[in-house]
Amino acid sequence: MSLDIKRPSTNKTKKKMGFVVKMQLHNHINNKRNNLFFFFFRNYYTWILWFFISLYFFTSFFFSGEYNPTTTTRLLSYHSSLPSRALIESSAINKSSIGMFNGMKIYVYELPSRYNEDWVTKSSRCSTHLFASEVAIHRALSSSSIRTLNSEEADFFFVPVYVSCNFSTINNFPSLTHARSLLNSAVNLLSNKYPFWNRTQGSDHVFVASHDFGACFHAMEDMAIEEGIPEFMKNSIILQTFGVNYKHPCQEADHVVIPPYIPPESVHRAIEKAPVNGRRDIWAFFRGKMEVNPKNISGRFYSKGVRTAILKKYGGRRRFYLNRHRFAGYRSEIVRSVFCLCPLGWAPWSPRLVESAVLGCVPVVIADGIKLPFAETVRWSEISLTVAEKDVRNLRKILEHVAVTNLSVIQRNLREPEFKRALLYNVPMKEGDATWRILEALGRKLDRSYKRSRIMSE
Repeated sequence: MSLDIKRPSTNKTKKKMGFVVKMQLHNHINNKRNNLFFFFFRNYYTWILWFFISLYFFTSFFFSGEYNPTTTTRLLSYHSSLPSRALIESSAINKSSIGMFNGMKIYVYELPSRYNEDWVTKSSRCSTHLFASEVAIHRALSSSSIRTLNSEEADFFFVPVYVSCNFSTINNFPSLTHARSLLNSAVNLLSNKYPFWNRTQGSDHVFVASHDFGACFHAMEDMAIEEGIPEFMKNSIILQTFGVNYKHPCQEADHVVIPPYIPPESVHRAIEKAPVNGRRDIWAFFRGKMEVNPKNISGRFYSKGVRTAILKKYGGRRRFYLNRHRFAGYRSEIVRSVFCLCPLGWAPWSPRLVESAVLGCVPVVIADGIKLPFAETVRWSEISLTVAEKDVRNLRKILEHVAVTNLSVIQRNLREPEFKRALLYNVPMKEGDATWRILEALGRKLDRSYKRSRIMSE
């Protein structure tokens, strides 16, 4: 085959300019037929090309069944490549989810029932109150495909001990006086029965501490700091509701900040009772403990005086619905509210944060230095407000400013199902829910896996 490059004729009747590349095939094919083919291809190749391009895009869209609008605000930042977004009613996780966590496997210890299930048998409240994440996580992991029954292939070892179900007969609050001894007993049992604790000193073991100040196991901060985290737990990973963004003795161990437990069914019931027209007739809402004099009998100031300041400044104001008395149906008030105040109590966190967010009420977080659940993945700044404790006396002006600027954007973000799902626990686990997010966080700590470190060293 030879290739000749010739300039086109200068004939004025020809409009095309430039170089024409003429391919001359030295074979016995009839020249007339060849010239007809070249003429046809030159005049119609553009239409043929556009036809196939259009066909490609049409079939790609039709068979993929996916549509990703660019205007949707994403409230979750992913450290793993999730497939298409699941709805809040998505089904339980199947085995294909294993790849989502880098093949991570968790061994769940089968402890004697006195460490866990006996507490639920004693009181059903054990699995429904705000500290019940220890129960929900245990049950979700036990029914998950991430669980392995072969301890040799495990990356992490989950220790299921329920320490927040010892309810006081005096005030019905959980008593934590037994927590350290119960956990110590469990660790002694594991270290004597299995080799896994001793070979790493518990660094690949996971505990849940869903209490006011995490694994310090005390409701009062000064006492929690004084007692600190038990020495035998300091090498382990702790899933805890307590979290602050400054150095604190109660978060000296490696930890993941998790949401408090809210029963999903209670959320659904509240949504069903919401006004049909979706109208929110309560502007600013708070129901809970608010002391006229915040200094209690022990000399400690409850809520650092923040709740008292709110009560004194805004109690009785028309736009503020503040109530100091308990009400079992208070979630029906949340679904009617625009702003839900979430001031600190004894600890910086409270269940109101989750309840208000999943029910569409803008959480107003008033707790200096708080670290919110799954802060690495949930973009809290787009679905909540943060007010400094010292600015609580200007709260009305702050909320009014938000109401006339970006309230509608925040409310739209709160309706995103991904965010709501990330704060609720399900049994069995569902894609993107709270237990799923915990597994994502553990997946970023696989350098603690004894199994993987051994493989790397070989």
